[in-house]
Amino acid sequence: MELADARRRRADRARQVADLLRREVVHGGFGGGHLPLESALAREFGTSRNTIREALDLLRDEGLIERCPGVGTTVAAEKYPHGLHRLLGLAETLREHGEVTNEVRAMGLTTPPAAVRQRLGLPPGEPVVYMERLRRLNGLPLSLDLTYLVREVGEPLFDADLVHNDVFVLLERVAGRPLGVAELTIEAVSADAHTAAVLDAPRGAALLMVERLTHLSDGRPVDLEFVRFRGDRLTMRGHLWRNTDDPGQ
Repeated sequence: MELADARRRRADRARQVADLLRREVVHGGFGGGHLPLESALAREFGTSRNTIREALDLLRDEGLIERCPGVGTTVAAEKYPHGLHRLLGLAETLREHGEVTNEVRAMGLTTPPAAVRQRLGLPPGEPVVYMERLRRLNGLPLSLDLTYLVREVGEPLFDADLVHNDVFVLLERVAGRPLGVAELTIEAVSADAHTAAVLDAPRGAALLMVERLTHLSDGRPVDLEFVRFRGDRLTMRGHLWRNTDDPGQ
């Protein structure tokens, strides 16, 4: 029992260390992409080298680092920050990190399922513009976006440059008014076979699933999206304020 308890405590501590190291990896805290030696990390965190090894194994399993004999531990892949502070398109959000391009895999008028029609506030039988895009950052697959647009703003996009433009920017041009607010849900999902193939990810890989209903500034819902991000290439960031003046919070 004592041995099992010791292993559990070490595993708990390894997760704690992995969480702190993960943040440094994601935020570019290791200059040159090399992590410190295990002995240095053990001193920094006041724990054993075995615990450090377990923490590094967790990050390796996530695809964040590589451990190579004779080379040491290095950052395997960069994660790009997706801010949650403002309503922005992907290219607007990641403009400092490279070029976002879009491959339109499907686009056309369709009769939406009831769940989509209700979210967009449309009458029965009203078609919508459906669009599926593979989005790349610096040539690497980043997300698979499934989008339903109300016909009024969606149809003009058939003649637009969807390869190099965010839909949000185009929607504002078409509508002649800015976007207003969006309702957002984020959850973790596993990549199905089709999505994994499109995103060039292993089947069952962790994805960040974002469901977003976007309204124009006058309150009309116009854009319902289901976006699957590669979880190994993107991290969500935001700021939260606690409004102590609101008794309902």
